[in-house]
Formats: sequence, C-alpha cells, structure tokens
Amino acid sequence: MPEHRLSDWLPTTRKEMDLRGWDCADVILFSGDAYVDHPSFGVSVIGRLLEAEGLRVAIIPQPDWHGDYRDFRRLGRPRLWFGISPGCMDSMVNKYTAAKRLRKEDAYSPDGRHDMRPEYPTIVYSKILKQLYPEVPVILGGIEASMRRLMHYDYWKERFMPSILVESGADMITYGMGEKPTLEICRLLLNAIERCDPTLEYDEIGEPRITTRTFRKVLQEENEVRQTVSLYPHVDIRKDDIILHSYEECLSNLKLHADNFRHIEEESNKIKAQRLLQKTGKTWVVVNPPFPPLTQEELDHSFDLPYTRLPHPKYKGKRIPAYEMIKFSVNLHRGCFGGCAFCTISAHQGKFIMSRSKESILREVKEITKMPDFKGYISDLGGPSANMYMMHGRNQNACKVCKRPSCIYPQICPNLNGDHKPLIDIYRAVDQLPGIKKSFIGSGIRYDMLLHDWLDEHLNRNAKEYTHELITHHVSGRLKVAPEHTSDTVLQLMRKPSFGIFYQFKHVFDGICRKEHLNQQIIPYFISSHPGCHEEDMAELAIETKNLDFQLEQIQDFTPTPLTMATTCWATGYHPYTLEPVYSAKKPQEKLRQRMFFFWYKPEERKQIEHYLKSIGRIDLLNRLFNSKRYKKL
Repeated sequence: MPEHRLSDWLPTTRKEMDLRGWDCADVILFSGDAYVDHPSFGVSVIGRLLEAEGLRVAIIPQPDWHGDYRDFRRLGRPRLWFGISPGCMDSMVNKYTAAKRLRKEDAYSPDGRHDMRPEYPTIVYSKILKQLYPEVPVILGGIEASMRRLMHYDYWKERFMPSILVESGADMITYGMGEKPTLEICRLLLNAIERCDPTLEYDEIGEPRITTRTFRKVLQEENEVRQTVSLYPHVDIRKDDIILHSYEECLSNLKLHADNFRHIEEESNKIKAQRLLQKTGKTWVVVNPPFPPLTQEELDHSFDLPYTRLPHPKYKGKRIPAYEMIKFSVNLHRGCFGGCAFCTISAHQGKFIMSRSKESILREVKEITKMPDFKGYISDLGGPSANMYMMHGRNQNACKVCKRPSCIYPQICPNLNGDHKPLIDIYRAVDQLPGIKKSFIGSGIRYDMLLHDWLDEHLNRNAKEYTHELITHHVSGRLKVAPEHTSDTVLQLMRKPSFGIFYQFKHVFDGICRKEHLNQQIIPYFISSHPGCHEEDMAELAIETKNLDFQLEQIQDFTPTPLTMATTCWATGYHPYTLEPVYSAKKPQEKLRQRMFFFWYKPEERKQIEHYLKSIGRIDLLNRLFNSKRYKKL
C-alpha cells in the first residue's frame, strides 16, 4: 500500500484545509469518536459520501467541550450546516456497564481514554454550537440520536425523556443509516443557493450561506425530507398520519408509551411507512417515513469511496481498540430481519437486507491485503447477522405491506428466500485471493435458519453445505452463537427460537468437528435480567448449561437501551403488542441474584445460590443444579 499524505484524510484543522486550498468548509462534522477513515465508522462514510458529491467536508473528532470551546471555533462556520455524530455506539453504553460502572476503556478513543468525550455528546456538542453559531443549522445523526428520535426511556437518567431534539436545540435528526437523507438535504440546500432564495445570507465577499431561516423554509416548509425528524409549533394532520400519545400523556400513563412503541417499531420496518407525530409540550415531533433501502449499486458506492482505512495521522503511536478489532474485517450487508426484542439494529438499519455485490466485497479484501501489517487472516466476513447476505422476500409486493418486526419469529416467513449459496460463493472467492490464508466469521450466526426445513430442497442443501463450510473453514477455534436464554417463556419475549434448536445445532457442530478431526468449541451467549426472566428461569439456565458442560463466558446483564421493545417492557411494565403486564428485575439486588446463576461453579456463588433457593422453597432446583439429594425441604 503506498504511503499516505496528510491530505488523503478529510481535513481536521485549518492547516489541513489550507493544504486543500479551502477558505471554508461546506459541511463540518463533529464526532464523539476518534477519526478513523474506514467504512465501519459512520462519520467517515458521510464525510466521504459528501466529498464524492463535490462538497468540502471537514471533521472535528472528539472536540474539547470545556473552557473556551476553541475546538468548536477551529474551522469557523460552514457554508451549509454542522453535523453531529456522537459515535458508532450510544455514548452511555460505550461508557458504562449494565451496573452503571465505568467500562475498562473507551473502545473508540485513542489508547482507550475515558476523558475524550462527554456523556451524551449529541446534546453537549449541539448546545455549544448553537451558543457559538445560533444561525447555523445543526443536524444530528448516528445511533444516539436515531434511537432517541421520539419519547424514550433513559436508563442512566432513570426517567422518560422527550425526543433528543427538544433538549439539544438542534434543527433536525437524520435517523437510521444516513446516506440518503444527507444527500437529499444537501441537494435541496444547494438548489436554494442556485436559485438565490431570498432567505439566504451572504458573507463579506458575497458568498451565499445557509442559515436556520433558509434551512427551515427549504427543508421543513417546502419539502419534507424522508428519514428525518423535526420540531414544529403546529402541524396539518393528514388522514394517514399516526398520532402517537403525547409525551405528557405517556408520563401519566406508561401503558400509553408501550402502545406507542408498537407503531414506532412497525413504521421503522415498513417499505411504505406512515408519518409519526407526537405532541411534546407546545411542539410537535414529526418523524417522516424512511427512505427505501439502499440498492446494491448505492451500497457499493458507499463502500467503494476512497477510504484510507486508517486512523488519522494525529493518532500515530496510539491504539484505538475498536479499530484494532475491525481493521481486517469486511461488512457484507446491512439490516437484520431477526427483530430481537433487545436489539437496536432494526430500529436503526431496518429489517430489509441491503447486500453488497461480490465485486465490491472482493475489491475491499484486495485493499486489505495491501496493508503493511496484514498477515493473511480476515477477522470477519459478516454483518449484523452473519448469514443473511442476499436474503429477501420472494414476493416483494408482500414485503411492501408487511408489518412483522421479524421475518423469522415466531416462525420463518414462507416468503423468505433463505438461500445460503451466495454467501458460500463469497467465502470461497475471498479464500482464493492471493495473500489470503484464511477468513473467519466473527459476526453472530442465526443457527435456526441453518436448521430450518425450507420448502425448497435446494435451500436445505445449501444450508447444510453452508454449515459444513462455516464449521470446517471459518471458525477460529471457537464459534460464538447467541441462544440468549434457555427458558421458552423468556425467549418468546426476546423473539428468539426455543433452546431446543440450540441443542440441535450443537449436535451438528460436534458431529462435524468429530468427523473432520477439528478441536473447536461452541461458545453460547446468554443474557440475565431480561424482561420476563425470574430467578427460577436463571436457575434452569444454570442447570441446562451445566448439563451441556459449559462454564459460561459470553454473558451480559440486560441493559435497557432507548427505543427497543425489551426496554419498553422493562420501563413501562407492559408488552407493547399485548399491553399485558411483564415482570422485570430492576433493583440491583434482583439483577445480582439473576447474574449469580451464571457462576454456579464458583464456591462463593454456590453459597448464595443455596441460600436463595432454600429461601424460596426451590430445593428441587438446588438438587438438580448440584446433582445432589442432600438438600431437604425445610
């Protein structure tokens, strides 16, 4: 790979802008993450996409939000708008564990430092920009704003919050994956400049600039950009609008918030969605329907932009943990039709799969092989779920009217074309490239799709071939899968298949490993304290996994993240689709009691388990867990 120049990255300083001969930028993006010029980092994708359209784009990563705000003044005001991307992860999930303890490191900051971003950078950065440049439009993007676009529960503040637009003071949210709305916003604003819109302002040399006045007139009065959220003092309600219960109504009756969520989730996952309106105080939060999913050509274009695939030179000698994880990985597709209750993917990326072409994927792999420290191993050929590449509904007309949040739960949709053959072809084509020794699959596998009895025998054969290909050639000693729980009651709330399917998959996995003389392990992932889960369910989980000879490693205490079904159950106490009550472990001692069952094999945890199960009269579970008959009823 040829040595890069400083000008190969989007500029981050006035000096770097001077290298390009710019007096100002058209768009300035503020990021809560370190600047890594890679297609896995959203701010880089948006920056490169706008650059490809001929716009001058600058990025200010992790600005200092203390003192005189010099980082926010560094590049002056842009010609069009400021954009805020808080980072690839929700800032609070990135910073704190489910127990609200500080994580060991910030994976998206140099050397894992914790002091490089504030809590809620979306709000903090927006308020500072509005203080310094009140007439410059501010657009919010990324998962933090996307998942807070309407009323939501904030686990860290322990209260229900209105749309993040209300507190931040920003002008608009682009929710979901931002390519299409961002391009449309720029197109409309540039058209306003070209036609010399009377609301434009001009700088000292006569160059036109967009202000909030023009922004509102062009984007909120004349045009309604899809996949955006705005605040309005009043709205003209249309016959097909969905009027959600107001923020204030929901605060007084949490069941109304649960009822709202069903509409929010359904409209996030429909091709022909409706506008959502929620009254908040004296304003209306208006969520415009999403754009259709990206075409393969559009997705290829996004991934084929001229990324250096490297951190900015300012981080030389520093480690950025998240980059180290993904630097030799390749994303094959976007979207996930799993619809898991605790997951943010469908609300952010949508349930429809957008797949890259084989040619685009191979081009990226070839670029990776040119990296000086590449040793021949691709760490992941994956996506939100690894084995959904190229999958879609056979009858697209049926998909256009479908409201199901999941294509595979409670049953796999008969309209789904679950062919694994295109994915097999990708794996084999990558492994045949010069410089590739082996490619691994690090993303999660939906094993229920591998064991499903497809009506088309062709799909069954391909699923078996894929399973064999995966286990024999793409597992780095340990295959991570996510059954999440063993209780069917809890799994139903999670929208996950029965644990019996995991038994079947483990049998297949072990059989292939024996036949091929492979020393490999299957590593299951489990969650405690999910809505609907009681301590007895965790005791059953401990018994089941112990009988399978597992001492669990991949575990997590449920973290309520904004705008997921599970969080709605947890925070309101009601299931959004049935409005029936749902139990959730909320108190720290309740969560710790559930978590202790993961570690039944530790002496200190065994004592607590014995004490608790005796106290609730479940000696039967105690005897089963420890293979004993010595425990007697009190």
